[in-house]
Amino acid sequence: MKTLKKLTALLLALMMLVSAFALVSCSETQPGGNDDGETSGNTDDTANTDSDVDYIKNKGKLVVGVTIYEPMNYKDDNDEWTGFDTEFALAVAEKMGVDCEFVVIDWDNKSFELESKSIDLVWNGMTLSDKVKASMDCSDPYVLNAQVVVVDAAKAADYKDIASVKELKFAVEAGSAGEQCAVDNGFDHTSLTAQSDALLEVSSGAADACIIDITMANAMTGEGTSYEDLGIAFSLNEEEYGIGCRKGSDMVEALNGYIKSMKEDGTLTALATKYNLTLAD
Repeated sequence: MKTLKKLTALLLALMMLVSAFALVSCSETQPGGNDDGETSGNTDDTANTDSDVDYIKNKGKLVVGVTIYEPMNYKDDNDEWTGFDTEFALAVAEKMGVDCEFVVIDWDNKSFELESKSIDLVWNGMTLSDKVKASMDCSDPYVLNAQVVVVDAAKAADYKDIASVKELKFAVEAGSAGEQCAVDNGFDHTSLTAQSDALLEVSSGAADACIIDITMANAMTGEGTSYEDLGIAFSLNEEEYGIGCRKGSDMVEALNGYIKSMKEDGTLTALATKYNLTLAD
């Protein structure tokens, strides 16, 4: 009888030992993988996040965030994207071996769109301001720009400096360098979705003036343009355009290489001439 009890106790001990071993073995496979020895999650996606260049090439598409902004990015008569930045981006995408897609964004949310990967680049005549450079990594400058005051062409000669426009009501694009100029100078202003909306406000009489990029002002105001009744009064500053990338992105180095090589081979010079722009040094 005692022998039977001892045998039963021994069997129970062995069963408990086997169960404990099974639990330990199971728990060791849970944190990083499954029974096939594969790690959980997508290792390819993790690798892709280390390189934006690889991420873009692997998905086969460069997604560029823009607004309707002539002469940088706008639609032609066939509803196709065109403009200096459009042609520039298409050329870079071709060099990368990928397609290029243009997505209209809310300019005030450009940093969020970039970091959330809704877009890969902000490429739309973007001024390299301190605010922009704090929220994203940027390419070398490629085009010169300035913020200008646009008013009724018949009154443009009356406004020559900041003091002369202090009492005017301004329209500006939200999140733009023009909006920052309005804030810095204490102008009474309304912030709108796009620079084109700011022009419309002045043309309709809803605003006395707007602050927009000189590149757009040259393309869209004066004789033979969409806003013949508007004209440039004076410049508020001088600026440079750059391309916005995610923080830590290796696309910055890649873009700088493309900017350099396309200046050297004459591609950007030809585009600047076509769209009446001045390249940055």
